[in-house]
Amino acid sequence: MKVALIGYGKMGHIIEQKLIERGHTVVARFNSQGIDLSELKKAEIAIEFSKPESAFNNIKTSLEAGIAAVSGTTGWLKHYPEITALSQSRKVGFLYASNFSLGVNLFFALNKKLAGLMGSYPSYQASLTEVHHLQKLDAPSGTGITLAEQILAENSQYKKWELKENAQKDDLSIEALREENVPGTHIINYDSTIDSISIKHTAHSREGFALGAVLAAEYLIDKTGVCTMQDVLNLNE
Repeated sequence: MKVALIGYGKMGHIIEQKLIERGHTVVARFNSQGIDLSELKKAEIAIEFSKPESAFNNIKTSLEAGIAAVSGTTGWLKHYPEITALSQSRKVGFLYASNFSLGVNLFFALNKKLAGLMGSYPSYQASLTEVHHLQKLDAPSGTGITLAEQILAENSQYKKWELKENAQKDDLSIEALREENVPGTHIINYDSTIDSISIKHTAHSREGFALGAVLAAEYLIDKTGVCTMQDVLNLNE
């Protein structure tokens, strides 16, 4: 594949390494200075890991140029319907994931299954704790929101999610912690007066996220319209 990297920070550099390891070519790299269309059009696909405030325009620019896009930037999803509509109307591939890690996507499947089981037992109070590095700008993270929304979809006990400091009795509480040098940890807890049930995912480095983004691009390269990591990993029911 010929790939444009939109966002060339720590993740961009690790993604570039994974692309090269798998025999692909990076033909363009863009940072906060913006996108050069003539350079972008040298690529077959763009991998976008930028910042929440620039992600929407970056993805929109890529799709309007006919370049498929894989995005791992979180915090911009109020514009997601507009982007998916653009992808479908232009027949250009688009894939967004709050987390590209294989382990996290398996964790998503496990979380959904467990939430469905626990929905029948209201004596258990669900909560979510996440820990990320200090540079993580959004709280909760996109991964945390995905996990929370899965629980809400399966358990009618909760009407919405809220950060722990704002959570009321009927809310799903999310504790979002930020610490030095933590790639990402997510814990789902179900607590009752009798016992507790927990599931946990801990990332040890960013390489798993980078490899997943490359696998997503490899999957998307010959597709049109909107795809997900569930498609990539064949996790759809």
